[in-house]
Amino acid sequence: MSKTKVVYACQQCGRQQTKWSGRCPDCGEWNTLAEEVLQAKGAQPTASLGADVPRPIGTIGGDAAPRIACGLAELDRILGGGVVVGSVTLLGGDPGIGKSTLLLQFANLVAQAGHKVLYVTAEESALQIKLRADRLGAGSDRLYLLCETGLESIKTHVEKLKPSFVIVDSIQTLASPEIPSAAGSVSQVRECASQLMYLAKRGGVCLFLIGHVTKDGSLAGPRTLEHLVDTVLYFEGDRYQSYRIIRAVKNRFGSTNEVGIFEMTGTGLSEVKNPSAYLLGQGGRGIPGTVVIPALVGTRSLLVEVQALTTKTSYGVPTRRVSGADFNRVCMLLAVLEKRVGLHLGIHDVFVNVVGGIFVDEPTADLGIAVAIASSFRDRATPPRTVFVGEVGLGGEVRGGAQLASRLQEAARMGFEKAILAADCLKGLDVLPRGIEAVEVKTVAQTLDLVL
Repeated sequence: MSKTKVVYACQQCGRQQTKWSGRCPDCGEWNTLAEEVLQAKGAQPTASLGADVPRPIGTIGGDAAPRIACGLAELDRILGGGVVVGSVTLLGGDPGIGKSTLLLQFANLVAQAGHKVLYVTAEESALQIKLRADRLGAGSDRLYLLCETGLESIKTHVEKLKPSFVIVDSIQTLASPEIPSAAGSVSQVRECASQLMYLAKRGGVCLFLIGHVTKDGSLAGPRTLEHLVDTVLYFEGDRYQSYRIIRAVKNRFGSTNEVGIFEMTGTGLSEVKNPSAYLLGQGGRGIPGTVVIPALVGTRSLLVEVQALTTKTSYGVPTRRVSGADFNRVCMLLAVLEKRVGLHLGIHDVFVNVVGGIFVDEPTADLGIAVAIASSFRDRATPPRTVFVGEVGLGGEVRGGAQLASRLQEAARMGFEKAILAADCLKGLDVLPRGIEAVEVKTVAQTLDLVL
């Protein structure tokens, strides 16, 4: 005979406890504990991901995990070169950002390539999906649509249809009859995701899950959901703007530094072929406090515009605000500018912004950020068509950076003519890109004397 037990589960981290409290002891979030009813049952068979006997590792698989190109170069790059067979990918983002549009467009492309795709919608009707598909031109005969919220029914259709791809929109709306709690609860999300993951691994199915996000922008549900899947992607951008950015925060089969840039159009999402031009935009070049740096984003170099603004503070403690860069590193650069260069920034508010939604966390961006702050402080613009590359040490010295050739080639392609970089870092470079003049500097003070 089964017994029921009432517990309180945190909707953020998944912690369970027998008593309610206003704040979760694990993640520290307030008002996230919700009551759930657990039903104790007899021993259940453990799901298996594959063979149930030990085998020599040399006899398993091939040289590399097989991948399937999805037809969207930006998405393939984020995934590490394509979708790995049997992988589970979780896509999160704000409501209305375009998650369903992206995956429906993706589903049609792989279906046109000859793969059977099952699109499971648990939030919209078949007519709503058909209207979106007509707008996107998604009408492949190998793309199947299923409107279902029951986990067991979905598993049955997957086993009968045997698709290569399964897309679930969304995981928070599925429910298993084995769990008495409501759909979207910690227990339901964990159980449904686990069962679908086992199904994908055993059958070699590429599984995509759409996840809701919380008010602070993180994926809703237990943190174990992110640990369960192979890849976690975040779809970012302003729904009122046309550009969207996809970034990987976890990827077992590729880099987590890659980003993909898309533009929302009337016929769906289109890839941005020239990301540097998008990130630079119209540009504020010629304005004090604005510089351009060739940043390394994943495996490619992109030109990024860094803006800084300094103004005398109206309060006793100056304000420091940073968007798109590491806050602690910017504070370090402020200390270097004050101590080694003599800029009295202690009585100034400082704002630093990286344009375009890109987060630059590499040390090679130090020189550009420092020059942008000094440019705003002195109210002098930097020379046009100039990029800055270099890491800044606590002594004010400028050090070299990685993949310098790739950075300079991107700068030359975008029409820049001069690169300010660390001394002696050109020794490993065979030849400079055509049209680029390299100017070597040893310290931040020398750089500012040169450009300001």
